[in-house]
Amino acid sequence: MAKKTKTKVKPKKRAKRRDGNAKGRLEGLATSVVDMAHRQQDPAIAIPIRALSNVKFNEKTQHVEMGENKQSRNFFNYGQAKRFMQTLLVASKCKELIERKKTASIRQIYYLSKHTIKGTKEKTFDDQSESDPVIEDLEVAIDSLREELHVFASNRGNLAGMITLVDAGNTLDCAAMGSAGYAVPSIVEPDVIQFKKCRAKFILHVEKDTVWRRFHEDRFWEKHKCIVSHGGGQPARGMRRLLRRMHEELDLPVFVLLDNDPWGYYIYSVIKHGSINLAYESRRMAVPQAKYIGVSSFDYDRCDMSDDVKIDLDQNDIKRAKQIANYPWFASNRPWQREIKKMISNGFKMEVEAMISKDLEYLTEKYVPMKLKDKKQWLG
Repeated sequence: MAKKTKTKVKPKKRAKRRDGNAKGRLEGLATSVVDMAHRQQDPAIAIPIRALSNVKFNEKTQHVEMGENKQSRNFFNYGQAKRFMQTLLVASKCKELIERKKTASIRQIYYLSKHTIKGTKEKTFDDQSESDPVIEDLEVAIDSLREELHVFASNRGNLAGMITLVDAGNTLDCAAMGSAGYAVPSIVEPDVIQFKKCRAKFILHVEKDTVWRRFHEDRFWEKHKCIVSHGGGQPARGMRRLLRRMHEELDLPVFVLLDNDPWGYYIYSVIKHGSINLAYESRRMAVPQAKYIGVSSFDYDRCDMSDDVKIDLDQNDIKRAKQIANYPWFASNRPWQREIKKMISNGFKMEVEAMISKDLEYLTEKYVPMKLKDKKQWLG
């Protein structure tokens, strides 16, 4: 029997289908509220609880997932009425964006939705700190990412390397994008970005722009036939989604190079398993097969580093490291337990840039190639 080939859906058709699904869910939310009012019931919206108490770790998929606990947001509850109306107001603005085929930032959603209620001095939103959580509530309530609702966050992150992609109809060779590389947008769904040609063998994701520039200037991606990316700290949703897509669709291994501190460990946890606060998005953004190649707590001795690279741990560092060690996905992982205990016993942390103290090119010419070669040093 001939092998079936997967039919590719054109970007415009895919976008139309995505918009239709998102619009349908928004309309379904509005219809349910109207139906409750017609039945003389208290209109309510069921919203999954976004907290650690309602997060579980799926051992099979290796994803952090949202639990089944929900809270009801009711119109006739004095303490919930404003948030109820804010949720429907933001939903209406998202529906309008989809219909107009426009996108807006979370800041723009705030201004689109903000106004003084006629006949009162009451404003729909007093501050953006009120509207941002409502967008997240809406996402989980109708099981749609904000990108599907035509809402985007600020762009953060760049990449360079052996891949040619199509971004909004423009073909871009990421090996020829100049010193700044390719700026990763916040919406990277298949109807926006398509992969045209990939010559890379793997992805190296680093924590900071400054480290990424070292790899880019040294043309690490050319010598090792790879893609080098950064997320400007904890990677934004667009970068995480793109990493997942490149890993899943192009079969590219993902290696992560981060600071040897609790924050670096947490960033890796988010990339690999997903965010606790945004657990509902993990299945589309996490990369469970991602490998942590450094900087390791054992590298101080392994690489014969000087005392000059040490940064003393404070009590907050130690407390945070112990919290991370107790995450279910790390608690039973012996290599990670050894790694975290070693950092605490060392009494210091190290940045990726510490490797440059040996030589400007030590990081790209010696350290990372050594790490990539020795699989025993990888943490998963």
